[in-house]
Amino acid sequence: MLETETENAALRTLIVDDEPLAVERVQVICAEIPAVRVVGTASDGAAALRLAEKLEPDLVLLDMTMPELDGLGVARHFAAQPQAPVVIFVTAHDHFAVEAFDLEAVDYVLKPVSADRLERAIERAVARRGQRRQKAGRYLDELWVPHRSELLRIAVSEVHQIDAERDYVRLHVGGAENARSYLLLQTIAGLEERLDPEQFIRIHRSTILRRDHIRGLRHDGLGVWSAELVNGEALRIGRTYLARVKAMAGR
Repeated sequence: MLETETENAALRTLIVDDEPLAVERVQVICAEIPAVRVVGTASDGAAALRLAEKLEPDLVLLDMTMPELDGLGVARHFAAQPQAPVVIFVTAHDHFAVEAFDLEAVDYVLKPVSADRLERAIERAVARRGQRRQKAGRYLDELWVPHRSELLRIAVSEVHQIDAERDYVRLHVGGAENARSYLLLQTIAGLEERLDPEQFIRIHRSTILRRDHIRGLRHDGLGVWSAELVNGEALRIGRTYLARVKAMAGR
């Protein structure tokens, strides 16, 4: 039986399936796994999103085929959230696995669900949560930049845009009335690795944006998309980064 350390709370778990018997089966199995605590169930994708917003689950056990909004659609919505739950797909169909893992699902469990198989999947979910916590401790929360004859401390939370300028990056901070920028000797790829991906997203080889600085996405035709910013500016999204940016919007 899977056990967790005392300081690690059980994963708050939401079960999503349009078949009542399937929900009941998974609930019975979860009741015997100390690493999970079922906090709710939903019978369709839309209800799953509403409940997830209120319950803030750590883990979602998600059916793939449901009417209207299916499991992939639900997972895309989660992928765009700053604090996304871990997803395990639980389904009778084996041909969606590639799409599932593209959305960073932690596992793909086929029905009929066995207790041993679901427990192994939940072990992976516990490990994934641990990896996220470990990574979170390595993300930058401040940057020191040279300015005139001094060094300034810039809180990462103040930065809304980062542009590459050869071997430097330009950090944009402040609003319309007090906008300012600073150069930092750092490659954009190196800085991206040290930023929390739940707060920042790279939209182009030369541009990183704070997620909450993006107001919307605009299709300009011929496969070209732009990110519309809260300040009214529009920045083109590079083709290499388009799928990741659209996933943020649940597309």
